[in-house]
Amino acid sequence: MQPVSRPPVRLYCFPHAGATSLVYRGWQQLGEPHLLVRGVDAPGRGTRRQERKAAGYHALVRCMAEQVVADLLTERERTPGLRWATFGHSFGSTTSLAVAAEVTRQVGVPPERAVLSGAIPPALQRPGPLLDSVSDEELLERTAADGGTPPAVLADPTMSRILLRMLREDDAVRGEFAREASGLRVDFPLTLIAARQDVHAPPEKVWQWAAHSTAPVRRVEIEGGHFAAVQRPKDTLTTIVDDTDPGKG
Repeated sequence: MQPVSRPPVRLYCFPHAGATSLVYRGWQQLGEPHLLVRGVDAPGRGTRRQERKAAGYHALVRCMAEQVVADLLTERERTPGLRWATFGHSFGSTTSLAVAAEVTRQVGVPPERAVLSGAIPPALQRPGPLLDSVSDEELLERTAADGGTPPAVLADPTMSRILLRMLREDDAVRGEFAREASGLRVDFPLTLIAARQDVHAPPEKVWQWAAHSTAPVRRVEIEGGHFAAVQRPKDTLTTIVDDTDPGKG
């Protein structure tokens, strides 16, 4: 007897600090038809660059949740029973979990899973901006060393100026998240992805996200530095498939 095929999963992907959903542009073509990848941008960036920016953490979460809710309801009309999940890397992890909680509250349908990559939970983050005393030159050097930004962006004066602005904006929101989201709790499963050589979010700190969910948590340790999960998207998508539909990966 053939197993009953489950509806696909709409995977909402949240970018790291200083980035837009463009970083996920090629993910849908990586041979995972079970996952329908959709990047999520903050107002004022990427696909939403014509919109007014969100002022602060709570406004950002609300605006991104509105985008996900509208898309999810539309797609569920087209595909009854469509499921959903989230993926966030670094800064995108912190925003993605808060957005997933808000979408669940509004829609009444929890995600299959929230996948958090390369991020430490609020309790381990220092409140307030971290980059106020860091010069533009040093910030660009740090960004280059992390390896997650194309060299062409760093070398272009206009693009690097935009990058610096976005990094500082995201740092301010991150500082708010450290204060405001320490009590965030969800009832859906988490997958935590940590890279062994990640100096910003080592595995032992990433695992502490487990305290933010009452549901089962899977820990996945991979090789590489801070951007390993997004630099090897095929492996990351396989992990997500394994966790949303065991046996399909």
